[in-house]
Amino acid sequence: MSNKMLVKPNRQLTYVVDLNKCIGCQTCTVACKKLWTTSPGQEFMYWRNVETTPGLGYPRNWEKKGGGYKNGVLQKDGHKPTLDEYGVPFEYDYAARLFEGKKGRVKPSPEPRWAPNWDEEQGTGEYPNNMFQYLPRMCNHCENPACLESCPNDAIYKRAEDGLNIVNLDKCKGRQECIKACPYGKVYFNTTDQKANKCIGCFPRIEKGVAPACVAQCVGRAMHVGFIDDTESSVYKLAKLWKVAMPMHPEFGTKPNVLYIPPFVGPLKEDENGNMLATQKMPLEVLQGLFGPDVVGVLDILRAEREKKMAGQGSALMDTMIGEMSDSMMISPLT
Repeated sequence: MSNKMLVKPNRQLTYVVDLNKCIGCQTCTVACKKLWTTSPGQEFMYWRNVETTPGLGYPRNWEKKGGGYKNGVLQKDGHKPTLDEYGVPFEYDYAARLFEGKKGRVKPSPEPRWAPNWDEEQGTGEYPNNMFQYLPRMCNHCENPACLESCPNDAIYKRAEDGLNIVNLDKCKGRQECIKACPYGKVYFNTTDQKANKCIGCFPRIEKGVAPACVAQCVGRAMHVGFIDDTESSVYKLAKLWKVAMPMHPEFGTKPNVLYIPPFVGPLKEDENGNMLATQKMPLEVLQGLFGPDVVGVLDILRAEREKKMAGQGSALMDTMIGEMSDSMMISPLT
């Protein structure tokens, strides 16, 4: 646990991502990018991104970068990603490619070696039993933030009103210890102003009772947001009542406040004759690697409730996940 005196927030804003509904459209990515990371030095930054798992992710190999906590002790020697591991920003010659009719391949400049979503939809396995899962990611605004404890200048603080972890740019001295300590690779370094940058949870919108941009713009209606103490909110019901929303990589020890409903329905494997088998393409070990061993029980709950719903018996859990009205997923819990 953190040795620093953390502010215990009056309320905790919590996000729930339903992986059964994410369609990988990147609308949340674009909404966040256009709103928050268009300044000089932020070209490579995607505070919000949707990657493919199994895959190397963004930044590349972030799951192996280190940081977080081990047996309650801060791991200070995590890897600091290079610009190549994020992906050097490159531009296409759109005029030549789309409007001037130039023959042959028009190469982007500089020649790309890696980029966000470089391995999108590759996954693993061979057709017809290849498989992958979309995985939206952002700062987890952790209850026990490694970034906050690692900062030698106390430049990261937890807001009392909503529990969001924010960088105070006036205090930041560019030491980059927070980047090494975050095990999720969600703190970035702006070489233009020599400051750490990260997701702010859209707190200016939250203060006005408006949902964060990534949630509000989600085409697949895959995201819920609200205060976890609001017993009428969907995040409370999914995380506390039915306990089907899980932190990703709980072994990192940071106690995330971005939770995930694991995928429990999906395409089935096929035999050599094209006949559907009873086994889903997504291996259980992949989900256990992301969410830990407790995912088995969560999958059982989700499948049982889906069967009830399909049998006409009704399921309050399935109704909450469907989110027929947007207000039930993101507006009323914020007001």
